[in-house]
This record gives sequence, C-alpha cells and structure tokens, in this order.
Amino acid sequence: MKVAVIPDAAMIVVPLIEKNGHEYISPTNFSKYNNMDVSSGKCDDTQAPYTLNRDNILLGSSYFSNELPSGVKGRLTLFSRVLELADAFIVLGKRPEHYKRMYDVLNELILFGGSGCSNERNMVMALIKDKGVPILELAYPTTRNDLIDVINRTNDFLKNLTSINGIVNEDNLDIDLKKPKKSLNYKEFKKILDDLIYY
Repeated sequence: MKVAVIPDAAMIVVPLIEKNGHEYISPTNFSKYNNMDVSSGKCDDTQAPYTLNRDNILLGSSYFSNELPSGVKGRLTLFSRVLELADAFIVLGKRPEHYKRMYDVLNELILFGGSGCSNERNMVMALIKDKGVPILELAYPTTRNDLIDVINRTNDFLKNLTSINGIVNEDNLDIDLKKPKKSLNYKEFKKILDDLIYY
C-alpha cells in the first residue's frame, strides 16, 4: 500500500513504512534523492518534483478556490498527487507550546519534519479525512518514552493496515492536532472557588 506522512519527510516514520513492506509516497520524493547527485542526470524526471506541469497545477486547483494565498495553493498543488495515490496517512501532531527540545533544531527538523504552513496542513487534513482511508494520528513526542511509543504505534498501524478502517487517534488529538489541555470538572472548580472565597 502507498502511505503518506504529514508533515512530509518526518524521518522518524518514513523508514518504518518501507520496513513494513509499504511504499512511502511524497509530494517531493526528497528522501529518494537524499544520497544522489541530482546534477548527474541519474534522477528519474518522470517522478515528483520534476513532474510539476500545467496538468498537475490544474489537478491541484480542484482542491482550492482562488481566494487562497499563493503559498497554500502551491503546497496543495504539490500534495495533490499524494491525495490521489495514497492508501493511508500517518499524521504527526503539532509541536506543543513551551516545548523543551529533546534534540537540536536540525535534528528535530529531520526527525519530525517541518511544521510548514498551518492553513495548508488544515486543508490537507480535511481532504484526507473526506477520502476515507486509514489515518494514524500521533501526538508530537516530547519525551524519550513518547518517541518509543510513536515508533511502536506506527509499526502496529503499518502491520495491520489492511484491517484498519477510519482514523486511529489514541492520543485524543483535537482538530489542531494537539493534545487537549486538562480541564477541571465542575466539582473540582467549585471546591477551589469555595476555598478561595470562604478562607
């Protein structure tokens, strides 16, 4: 099966796809050209990103209106091929605010991918949910144990991909792909309020 990753090129997940016998599909295919000299002429110009032409742009424009900013249009145009071909998606959630980094900036970018454009990400999420394919939504790992859990859950998802229908969201991520903040129930809130008022 063809599996796409959001954000694209989150290298914590990409090797697991091929290890489990699936094909990684990307709008740019940069991981295939990672160790290749692109000026040597060995690149396959029938694959993305070399295939961006008028027809691809017209196909990509079927996903958006004219009012969108040009950056979002360009990203959706690149991603349109993935939307057409992918059989499943793995989505890594957004990085939490005030997050203490486990690695330096470059390593985090390589492991977890770039955050990209928030508007494009929201539109892509809506489009893939409408597509009705298996989707694994994972919270952004903030500890070593979270990182191990992401790897294990990704492997489980990929091994059982043919039997999965719909969205797998064990982290209970909200629409912004963030973990929900802990909220107080009414009784706890009332007790705190009473303690403040009566003491």
